[in-house]
Amino acid sequence: MTHRVLIIEDDPDIARLVRMHLDDIDCQADIIGDGREGVSRFNHGHYDLVVLDLMLPGMDGLAVCREIRKSEGYVPILMLTAKSSELDRVLGLEMGADDYLTKPFSVLELQARIKALFRRTEALTSQRASQPEQAVIDRGDIVIDVTRHQVQVRGEPVELTAREFDLLLHFASHPGSVYSRIQLLDSVWGYNHEGYEHTVNTHINRLRTKIEPDPANPRYILTVWGVGYKFAETC
Repeated sequence: MTHRVLIIEDDPDIARLVRMHLDDIDCQADIIGDGREGVSRFNHGHYDLVVLDLMLPGMDGLAVCREIRKSEGYVPILMLTAKSSELDRVLGLEMGADDYLTKPFSVLELQARIKALFRRTEALTSQRASQPEQAVIDRGDIVIDVTRHQVQVRGEPVELTAREFDLLLHFASHPGSVYSRIQLLDSVWGYNHEGYEHTVNTHINRLRTKIEPDPANPRYILTVWGVGYKFAETC
């Protein structure tokens, strides 16, 4: 099945390179070089993925990300950035990006990340269709509405990024099971490239700040020293 991709990138050479290699994995891509125009094109088209540069004229990538996330439905966003600081990556993820690549990037890794995002979206769609009885998962003070992609903690709504939601859903669906960072990358991110284990740590730390009464002494997502993480069997 051909996927439609919107590339919002103001460097024409990079945009053409991305489109060329998307064609190799059966994707049809449109290119827009301005952030504000990119939002308009997204709102008037139907896309399966957005490849989004961080630094754009008209409207920067973080603002574009925010605008896309206001739309109905869910379209994964892969952010491209020439900035490599942890703050820039975290800001992109907080605004709703699903994943990021720092320029210059490997073409093979670009393709792998995009295919992983498609697999993740298709797996979630399949899971929701095949397990309607699991539409709501209740774990102590945490209630996960899978269908609406919403989380409440102690009766209050909590805003999670797409990846934080997937990570929490994975843990809460398998209480007591211990997962290494590599296993989480494979199950939640859809890839297990060596060297990206720090991504798991970053997401778990941010997830804990949002759901734990005391993030320094977690009650739900527990560290299993020397192995990885697990969701508490009893909450």
